[in-house]
Amino acid sequence: MKRFVALAVLALAACANPPPKVAEGPSSQPPLEREARRIVPQRTFAAVDYLLVDKSERMMIGYAGGQPVKVWRGLQFGDQPQGHKRFEGDERTPEGRYVIEGRNPGSAYHLSLKVSYPNRADRAFAARYDRSPGGDIFLHGQPNALPMGRIPGDWTDGCIAFSNAEIEELWSIVPDGTVIEIRP
Repeated sequence: MKRFVALAVLALAACANPPPKVAEGPSSQPPLEREARRIVPQRTFAAVDYLLVDKSERMMIGYAGGQPVKVWRGLQFGDQPQGHKRFEGDERTPEGRYVIEGRNPGSAYHLSLKVSYPNRADRAFAARYDRSPGGDIFLHGQPNALPMGRIPGDWTDGCIAFSNAEIEELWSIVPDGTVIEIRP
């Protein structure tokens, strides 16, 4: 009988106090993808004031007033997409904080927005090796000679390529002076 009472007390105690929650593991969503899920589709905006690129996720998010408002996926980079651009001809896309410093409507690619690479640190690094850091890094569309669609894979010399429709949208909502942060 004592055993029965002890079992009944233990059963009641187990029901009364559920076991503590075990901490869940990290989200299976990459960080920028989680940020993209915060976008409110019906939110209106005229321009973005910050661009965040994640090369590993091949994604860019545009922010307006600190809030994510637009996402672009499937970005294309330089032929050597991993690692920070160090020298002219390395075919890498830069990593770091830059600004959109101009635009070229007559580009060899469908529109282009100029990224302020190289900055002072990029030039100093290249100078230590007596090399050029390169330049002419842009957000741009597909080659003008391409009749339609997209070139597959990574193909630029260090730029970030979009579809022609996407670069047209960027052209209209990204003013000169917009900060762009490019993460590995």
